[in-house]
Amino acid sequence: MAKKLVIKVTAGADAPERCSQAFTVAAVAVASGVDVSLWLTGESSWFAVPGRAAEFELPHAAPLPDLLDALLAGGRVTLCTQCAARRDLTEKDVIEGVRIAGAQVFVQEALAEDAQALVY
Repeated sequence: MAKKLVIKVTAGADAPERCSQAFTVAAVAVASGVDVSLWLTGESSWFAVPGRAAEFELPHAAPLPDLLDALLAGGRVTLCTQCAARRDLTEKDVIEGVRIAGAQVFVQEALAEDAQALVY
């Protein structure tokens, strides 16, 4: 098993099952002691905004706010720079603990030694 897990989630409410799977895998990995970095891109970018995760609904899935809280407590959550700009989001618009960073940082994390990258 990789010691570091980098997950890029591109789906939001537009593809709820894929979105939920990304958050669930990330939260389970954090709970298992894995160093997790979750990247919010595309439609999942909105979940960096306070209250937006609470609007997400998927039957038989863990509540997205709970998964996001677990990731913020035990891992890293990053909002894509370009995705933030396209949505007019800045650091003052996002949940405390969410950083905004770009492709260079994602590539650096994904190619780090002992890292495994997943894209949902």
